[in-house]
Amino acid sequence: MAGKVINMSKVKQVLRLHAQGVSNRRIALDLGLYKGTGNNYVRKIKNHGYGIDELLALDDPVLEGKLFAGNPAYKEARFEEFKSKIAYFEKELGRPHVTRYLLWQEYRQEHPEGYGYSQFCFHLGQILSARKPGSILEHNPGEKLFVDFAGDTFPYTDRTTGEVIQTQVFAACLPCSNYAFIMAVPSQRTDDFLHALACCLSHLGGSPGIVVTDNLKGAVIKADRYEPRLNRIMEDFANHYGFAVIPARVKRPCDKAAIENEVKIAYRRVYAKLRNHTFFSIDEINRAFAEKMREHNQTRQQQKEYCREEKFLADEKPLLGELPKNAFEVKYYASLTVNDNNCVYLGRDKHHYSVPYRHIGEKAEVIYTRSLVRIYAGGECVATHVRSIRPGYTTEKEHMGSNHNFYKNRSPEFYIRQAAKRSDTLAELFSAFFESPGLPEIQYRKCDGLLSLGRKTDPVVFERVCRYALDNDILSYQSIKRVIDSRVYLLDMAQEGSWEDKHKNIRHINIRGKKYYTG
Repeated sequence: MAGKVINMSKVKQVLRLHAQGVSNRRIALDLGLYKGTGNNYVRKIKNHGYGIDELLALDDPVLEGKLFAGNPAYKEARFEEFKSKIAYFEKELGRPHVTRYLLWQEYRQEHPEGYGYSQFCFHLGQILSARKPGSILEHNPGEKLFVDFAGDTFPYTDRTTGEVIQTQVFAACLPCSNYAFIMAVPSQRTDDFLHALACCLSHLGGSPGIVVTDNLKGAVIKADRYEPRLNRIMEDFANHYGFAVIPARVKRPCDKAAIENEVKIAYRRVYAKLRNHTFFSIDEINRAFAEKMREHNQTRQQQKEYCREEKFLADEKPLLGELPKNAFEVKYYASLTVNDNNCVYLGRDKHHYSVPYRHIGEKAEVIYTRSLVRIYAGGECVATHVRSIRPGYTTEKEHMGSNHNFYKNRSPEFYIRQAAKRSDTLAELFSAFFESPGLPEIQYRKCDGLLSLGRKTDPVVFERVCRYALDNDILSYQSIKRVIDSRVYLLDMAQEGSWEDKHKNIRHINIRGKKYYTG
């Protein structure tokens, strides 16, 4: 008999012809069977003592079960003994460091006539896999959007350097229609991830009720199977667009099977088709991606009478939420102390922003976007400024408390007098500070910094640096400090003549003068 079982309808034909007295050879010729097949079926019936009429009355699956009862190995007594220990094996395999080989050794000690290792593993695998059936997930239209990054990057070439740069590929799909979207971005950082997600929502023309993410660093601070912690910026983004975020469970690919499948299809229908193209920018990549994904979404699905795009337009798009009118701006958060100069210092921009003087010394919560900086103290917004990414100061006159007690003993004249005690050049430099635009209070910290720097620096060097700053219009504390560190002031010393002749006005208790050394 051939290895492949013939259908039961033909078997019943064999049985009917046999009951009519037709020879096995003739049965084989009439039904187009192998000549030994009829003999084997008839022999099976006789060996088991079945009546032909009884068998003909059975449904096909029942008849097949009687004639082909399966592998006799599964009828053995040792197999029944093996099955009785399955629960124990499954429990032990869940414990640390326990292997199948260890369980097999223990099994053979208890049952010397039991299965060998290969049969042990085969039967164990068969039974355990049968005990974990899959499930079919039903998705409501427009309810969820699955997002992830593809495991494989996509390259472009820098025209200037010839360097090949790898991009990350953002992928998203609506599981009800399997309508998909992909986009190349520079990295998986939060700002790139949210930019891609915003472009995806704009492409869809609406927002779903739920976005299911993988445990990406751009979206999730701490991955946890039951209670993951979301990135705060991701939460702001979700609130702006009106959806909830549900990260997939860790090590549970079934939670995001739809997007995993779409990524695999993208490899074949996008990556593979573009493999011989050379791109020179991310924009070029995304234009090619958009064209290939349009073809993909418009391709008729197997065993269905529609394509992904038709299903999306008919069932999902009408149910998506309306997009907000204003574009989302990423909010950054910082907890800063209001300094003595009435300002908070935003280190990212190296810029100072003023705060009302009554909050000096207090902790302030700073929320800033690409365009605005808002400063909160005591639960209320106390200052709003246009963001500047250039080092410097942004102040408002009403914030500066010139009559505040902190400043009652300080003034431009106070600092110039302090500078004059050290050097006329330093006093001249301080005067230049206060002649620059803006309120004088913002210069106080700069003056404090230079006075401190002067105490730590060789007096001759410090005098030279102050003169260099004046000559070159350098009025920033950090720039003056860099002049000292880099010794750039030494470059033109040879061209300017004797140092002592030109700078006799230095007065300092540690400078003895040449008379000290003459007799």
